Amino acid sequence: MTSPADVIAAAALAVDGVAGLHGGMFGEAATYLPGRQATGVRITESGADVHVVVSYGSSVHQVAEAVRRAVAPLVTGSVDVVIEDVMSTWSET
Repeated sequence: MTSPADVIAAAALAVDGVAGLHGGMFGEAATYLPGRQATGVRITESGADVHVVVSYGSSVHQVAEAVRRAVAPLVTGSVDVVIEDVMSTWSET
């Protein structure tokens, strides 16, 4: 079953210049679901936080705004985009 957090994650990952989602320094940027978590997406009472890694060479501001535009129709409230890192390649370990 697809959760709202999964839909938000897919929308963010589809944005050109997003290399991946990031769980934050202590893994706090996540939505906890039964038996798993959606890393990089935190749904709040006021909207959603999306934590991303930007591909090297992409405009950080343009990517953040594109993520905000992609996610906004999926949530009620504000969308806060946090750029966690800029990398040439990304692999969540």
